[in-house]
Amino acid sequence: MGRQCKVERVIEAYDLDGMEEDLATRWTADGEAGRSTRELADYLNRAVLEAAMREAGMRPLDGEAANTYRLLTDEDVSAGAETQTRRTLEREGVNVESVLDDFVSHQTVYVHLTEHAGVEYEESGPDPVESVRETVGRLRSRTEAVTASSVERLRDAGHVDIGGVDALVDLRVRCTACGATHDVDDLLAGEGCGCEPPE
Repeated sequence: MGRQCKVERVIEAYDLDGMEEDLATRWTADGEAGRSTRELADYLNRAVLEAAMREAGMRPLDGEAANTYRLLTDEDVSAGAETQTRRTLEREGVNVESVLDDFVSHQTVYVHLTEHAGVEYEESGPDPVESVRETVGRLRSRTEAVTASSVERLRDAGHVDIGGVDALVDLRVRCTACGATHDVDDLLAGEGCGCEPPE
């Protein structure tokens, strides 16, 4: 038998029975039911935290472990809130540093699924870029139609002085790495921004 990967070690250490199968099922589920490896990492880490809390004698209510995980890991959480959360867990007997060390990354989950669990994932259905293009196109058309209809009603009621109405929606996307803006259609056609984000 080969050497265990971190995901396997963590699942065994926290007695998370059925978690390996659960991760594989969620990753390969069709359509919107499927979960990314990043979502699966969060899912496993929340389960690890909840198991550690229960092992320490805590009885977390529904959603409490998930909120505690957010307070420990979310970049938007203040340092004060994170520190308070750590201290609360430590007072209850949870070894916070050990639990954090056992958290896995999405890359670790991907390696586990593909190299250790032997899960094969083939994305089915339409091209994802074309699917997004169609979705954006429908939303843009809907927005234009609603806007034109609304302005026409105002015109007919005498609130706006305008002739015929054609609403045009210009959708642009800004890259937060370099600051460049792109027409969404051009961006999708060109397969990205093309900048080199800072390390």
